[in-house]
Amino acid sequence: MASNSETQVEDEFRSLMEGLRTTLPGVQLATAFLLTVPMYETYASFTRAERGAYYIAFSSALLASLLLTAPSSHQRLRSDDGVARRHRRHLDTAVRLTVAGSALFAVTITAVAFLVSSIVLGTAWAVAFTVAVGFTCLWSWYYLPLVSFRRDM
Repeated sequence: MASNSETQVEDEFRSLMEGLRTTLPGVQLATAFLLTVPMYETYASFTRAERGAYYIAFSSALLASLLLTAPSSHQRLRSDDGVARRHRRHLDTAVRLTVAGSALFAVTITAVAFLVSSIVLGTAWAVAFTVAVGFTCLWSWYYLPLVSFRRDM
């Protein structure tokens, strides 16, 4: 029979997996979009900055996919021992991988914001929009849970 601590870890792990089910499709969609970009004729006319933004977006999307998929892979690989999800260390590792993957996805979103805005609006507007997107990611994904919500405790 599982202890109260093991049950809590199991519940937290299940909650983490549910969150990943909503995050992963966004990462996969961004990755799929980025896989097609070099196939278009317009890619040849990208500026150096646009190519740099593309590569940052592409590589961070791939790395985000890898890190965000890792916890479910760990779960499948360890499912035969029956207790893997009740270990605090496994949960802590899954959370770290998820936070790192989310940070890389924020980089992806920010780089895509620059890439698309640069092509559509020009460099000056692209920089302004990219700063706004980056700030919004930092504020909503990191500041609120780590600083703002902590004050309420």
